[in-house]
Amino acid sequence: MIRRCVIVGGGTAGWMTAAALSKHLRGQVEITLVESDEIGIIGVGEATIPHIATFNAMLGVDEDEFLRETRGTFKLGIEFVDWLAPGERYIHGFGKLGPELDGLPFHHFWLRAQALGESVPLADCSINTVAPRAAKFMRPERGMQNSPLSEIVHAYHFDAGLYARFLRGRSERQGVQRIEGKIVEVRQQEDGAIAGVVLEDGRCVEGDFFVDCSGMRALLIEQTLKTGYEDWSRWLMCDRAVAVPSEAVAPLLPITRATARPAGWQWRIPLQHRIGNGHVYSSRFMDQAEATAILLKGLDGAPLAEPRHVTYVPGRRRKVWSRNCVAIGLAAGFFEPIESTNIHLIQTAIFRLMNLFPRGADSAAEADEANRQARIEYERVRDFIVLHYKATRRDDSPFWRQCRDMDIPDSLQHKIDLYRSSARFFRDDNELFGELSWVQVMEGQGIHAQGHHPFVLLRPADEVLAFVRNTRDVIARCVDVMPSHADYIAAHCAAPNLNSR
Repeated sequence: MIRRCVIVGGGTAGWMTAAALSKHLRGQVEITLVESDEIGIIGVGEATIPHIATFNAMLGVDEDEFLRETRGTFKLGIEFVDWLAPGERYIHGFGKLGPELDGLPFHHFWLRAQALGESVPLADCSINTVAPRAAKFMRPERGMQNSPLSEIVHAYHFDAGLYARFLRGRSERQGVQRIEGKIVEVRQQEDGAIAGVVLEDGRCVEGDFFVDCSGMRALLIEQTLKTGYEDWSRWLMCDRAVAVPSEAVAPLLPITRATARPAGWQWRIPLQHRIGNGHVYSSRFMDQAEATAILLKGLDGAPLAEPRHVTYVPGRRRKVWSRNCVAIGLAAGFFEPIESTNIHLIQTAIFRLMNLFPRGADSAAEADEANRQARIEYERVRDFIVLHYKATRRDDSPFWRQCRDMDIPDSLQHKIDLYRSSARFFRDDNELFGELSWVQVMEGQGIHAQGHHPFVLLRPADEVLAFVRNTRDVIARCVDVMPSHADYIAAHCAAPNLNSR
């Protein structure tokens, strides 16, 4: 039986893992986390997608407490500015995109209405895309059936460092032992499995099972076990990021913003006490000095720190589980934060580990299944992110021209062809992003369906037009009664003594 589990590395990945395992193993397995204050964490991942609420609920975390402790805000979606072309923008919102009718998704009826001459924008047909334009937010009103106010779906913006500290406290109360120290050696058994890690002061932390949360260094899974890395930079050309916080400004928007730049894009993530900003770019098309200048010029408020620079290779580890070691977080792979997937991939990796947690040393079957699931998951997320770059009309820089003209994975091309033909989408292998996400991004980036499901034609044209217009009108009335995002935060989860922290 596994009796000693060692987590190498802290940060978001390490403490999310520690909090989850310590809650479910209930003291039956000794859990030790080794981290060094000398080794910084990237810490730029401050935006999430709605699935994180499931993770927090599993831990028994109170949402208001979590937001107070992390100085968090709510998030209804992601706004993309200038991606299709300069001056164009759209929102990828969470939640429903209009109601279903006759068992068909709303967008098929919207497409028919467009063909009939209706001009209602798709973004007017979801409360998750209308509310953020007015800086409005509220949690879903569960008692209001058949109302868009019951269908609001949210995620969060938060300070990733504070989230790690919040989870550390919970983990230590649940029995996790934290060891401060810099690892200088990894010891292996005769069969190649990890035996222990040696710290700078000579201590050796031994274990039966190891979780590599050491970030892009991948100390165990790659430096020691040499599982290999699949480089996806031929599709995802951005390989650098520069990040800086800035002063908070009004209004407090419940949305992440991604603004296209000449060789990449810039993020804007509003927290209670500041705005998180970053510029993701390709070093093949722009140098660090220019990228930093673009970021600082695009801030809404004064910068609060010196810019931090990150270098990365987009892709995934060929094996996330090898012998008695599992990689979680950036040790397993990296995606730029355009769709806020990195924290989610930590979460799914933790759930996968708990579902496949080995009974003993022989875990080959579990490792094979984990690696299969992780490969599919990463490839599907990759396709969704590549779509943002490929589907563009921009012709104003060498970077965007190369993105527009590049070859793409066959799996992505199939999705584009099927949607363009008849607005259909089918989810593969429980992939992360569903039909509503693909529809919004494809339509937002200029991939317009040439047709719709034929069953839509069974409804008279006037009924279809009335259905779409009524959807728009009901959502508008619902947003009118919603409080502002700032007022909702103040009433429910404002961080205390914000100015002194």
